[in-house]
Amino acid sequence: MDSLDLPHTSSFKGGSELFLRDVFENILKTYLKKNPTTKRIWELVQSVDNEKICYDHFTFMTLKIEGYGIDSMSSFFMDNGYKIGGGLDFPKKNLRGLWFSPPDINIPEDGHGLSNGPLPRLVMGEILVDELSPASQEIIRKYLKPAGGKQALLSSILGSLIWEKPTWSEFKQIAEENELAAWAFINGYTMNHLAFAVHRLKHRFSDINCIIQYLEENGFDLNQDGGVLKVSTDGLLLQVSSLSEQLPVEFSDGVVKSVPASYIEFTERLVLPQFKDLPHDQIKEIHRREDFALNNADNILESSRFKSDV
Repeated sequence: MDSLDLPHTSSFKGGSELFLRDVFENILKTYLKKNPTTKRIWELVQSVDNEKICYDHFTFMTLKIEGYGIDSMSSFFMDNGYKIGGGLDFPKKNLRGLWFSPPDINIPEDGHGLSNGPLPRLVMGEILVDELSPASQEIIRKYLKPAGGKQALLSSILGSLIWEKPTWSEFKQIAEENELAAWAFINGYTMNHLAFAVHRLKHRFSDINCIIQYLEENGFDLNQDGGVLKVSTDGLLLQVSSLSEQLPVEFSDGVVKSVPASYIEFTERLVLPQFKDLPHDQIKEIHRREDFALNNADNILESSRFKSDV
């Protein structure tokens, strides 16, 4: 990895900023290595106009059971300055979510990417295993041994499951009941998706509609739930996402089936009404829409739906 051009003075609290950025870099590398279509989109965005990217958020899925839930991933990041920003609950999906705001650090004017750009928000979801059927609970508890969640961050960096793979029939039982639970069960702590910060892009892709047009022209499948462009009720949060590609997985009984991998998202946060008259060059992240929108998020989560085998 290239040496990082970090500012000499940092307001970072809780550890080493360089170490935190290295962790994110390795999580990203694993995510891109495991998701070829997502990697192609990631590369194409940067190839057009030599665009310099920034990230809005990174998202992870977990299973809430004996130390494997959100806390298993969030503890490291909270030790390094992240703070809880708010919650998102999806009762129909047996899913609870939290999002975390990054530590306050100094960013160079031309900072971008993970080397010296803004640190991403984090979104973490946990499937409420206790709300699943007894049959699905029994399968999950069979594989997720107590205390294994202590290796969550390492699992995300390596892209390896902490637990053994289930049989196809066991996996199918869970997928037929809750697809997100099945996704977390077979993908573990690998990043579920990342989101580019569209409002930080400088060229044609600073317009999210241009991104949609470009992706469609290049043959990428986009999430249609709630419309290709998801708009919050206040009109200030715009989001679009790809669909997870279906990749082959060999289960423990030798059966090979295609299941959803990860996907990629684009998020645009518009300027809040009270700051609409600010000159463009004075607009900062604090002047834009913060938080997440439940309806948008609910539709975005459908990006990792199963297609045929289940």
